[in-house]
Amino acid sequence: MPTAAIGKKIPAFKLPATSEKTLSPGDFKGKKLVLFFYPKDDTPGCTLEGQGFRDHYADFQDAGAEIVGVSRDSVASHEKFKSKFDFPFELISDADEKLCTIFNVMREKNMYGRKVMGVERSTFLIDEQGVLRQEWRKVKVPGHVEEVLAAAKTL
Repeated sequence: MPTAAIGKKIPAFKLPATSEKTLSPGDFKGKKLVLFFYPKDDTPGCTLEGQGFRDHYADFQDAGAEIVGVSRDSVASHEKFKSKFDFPFELISDADEKLCTIFNVMREKNMYGRKVMGVERSTFLIDEQGVLRQEWRKVKVPGHVEEVLAAAKTL
């Protein structure tokens, strides 16, 4: 399976999302795309991150960028999460980890003494031609959205 790499066009995908949509890279042609991967809907860190992107959504739009969140949760779970926090952007359901694999965000985590595979909080900035330009891995939520916005403005 092809993987995403800085300076290369991102591989094709087509996955279910909120608002009864199926999203693929072609849906964002001519726009910058901020793709943020998060572990789980409606958990504290993921909620704060989503709220940050929500609160700066107009700024991202002004910079010519669209925002899309990705986790392994179902579309139904995403719809509840999106509605509860008024997210103006779509959320992709990657239940079979196709997109997680393309962007190499699956990591072994230690949960209560057990080793489990989970999504490492990561964000990717893709240009108008579908080329991956910047990535943030092991994201810490405070200040992250502002850093991504600054990068989107200069791209």
